[in-house]
Amino acid sequence: MAVPFRRTSKTVKRKRRTHFKLAVPGMTACPNCGELKLAHRVCKSCGTYKGKEVIGQ
Repeated sequence: MAVPFRRTSKTVKRKRRTHFKLAVPGMTACPNCGELKLAHRVCKSCGTYKGKEVIGQ
């Protein structure tokens, strides 16, 4: 089994992990009620999608 010759420093370790992060989902405002919703999905608060009511309340 291979063993590292030198210890990985904190700086090198942290530079490697700069891209290891959570991505923010694409949120848009609903044109009907103004609430934030995920893009290309039905609005959870008013139930509309592309100006049409999909889910009746």
